[in-house]
Amino acid sequence: MYRGTKRRRAIEKGIITPRKVAGKTLLLAIILTTVSFCSLFLGTAAINITHVLGSLMPSTGFPPLSPAEEAILFSLRLPRIVFAGIVGAGLATAGAVFQALLRNPLADPYVLGLSGGAAVGAIIGIILGAGAFTFGVPLLAFVGAVLTLAMLFGISSRGSLLESNTLILSGVIVNAFFSAAIMFLISLSGLSELRNVLFWLMGDLSLAGKSDIAISGLFLLVGFLFIYREARSLNLIVMGEQTALFLGVDVEKTKLRLLIFASLITAAAVSISGIIGFVGLMVPHLIRMILGSDHRLTLPSAALFGASFLIVADTVARTAAAPLELPVGAVTAICGAPYFVYLLRKKEI
Repeated sequence: MYRGTKRRRAIEKGIITPRKVAGKTLLLAIILTTVSFCSLFLGTAAINITHVLGSLMPSTGFPPLSPAEEAILFSLRLPRIVFAGIVGAGLATAGAVFQALLRNPLADPYVLGLSGGAAVGAIIGIILGAGAFTFGVPLLAFVGAVLTLAMLFGISSRGSLLESNTLILSGVIVNAFFSAAIMFLISLSGLSELRNVLFWLMGDLSLAGKSDIAISGLFLLVGFLFIYREARSLNLIVMGEQTALFLGVDVEKTKLRLLIFASLITAAAVSISGIIGFVGLMVPHLIRMILGSDHRLTLPSAALFGASFLIVADTVARTAAAPLELPVGAVTAICGAPYFVYLLRKKEI
């Protein structure tokens, strides 16, 4: 009797219900809000929280924010925090989709060559002076990522079938080609463009304006809603494509749609933020280890945790060596590389 009750409770614990998804999502949303609030007050310029209370509630008697403090909080830090959250959520969501569809724990936007394609487009824009035009560099980076996606699908498709192993190998080859192209373009760039190119290659969240944030946020919202609508189908595909076909899932079309939307989310984020590695690799792993592999819970959890992780990484990047600023990609690499060495040693990959 006791064993039966214990087994039933274990099964019930593993069942994903709307209430469980809402509860876990709410907890991660609270963590994201707390991280964002703390990040808002961390930086080279100290902001007294009582001044914020004085501005929001004058009846408290606290002195209000000065014009300089208002500019720092609401024109510099808050947009950057929002943008970091959007990029982190997008990369983590895309990483979760890539790893599930390709059945490869190392699959992410960088491995598939999407980041490399965006980098080539952005560097060409920087060298040609496209930064003088609105959306000049981000647009070229986005075009580079989209063309890379089309190239990968063209190489990996066999008729109406999209072969996962061929897609990964194609991504590795395309990524190697883009790495050589990036080195060639860097050798052509002058000293004035070199710093911008290097910061873009290591990730830079300081360049996004309000319009950039709005566009990337729209891409994330639309892409995530579509991907989450396919969460059940994604679960079935992971269990086995034959099983998914038997249960009524159009496997090839679903895979193609999911890959396209995940790639567009990645392209929108990378085209503005630059290459930020390990978010799409590490965050989905952590979420699956903690919450399991049901994508009805994994997808929103990865998005929220990815947002929190990148906000923390960006806060470290702009405060650790103040008044100098580190590329946020360097901080994520410092966190991500040891983590994957640990996984390899534990033989979990």
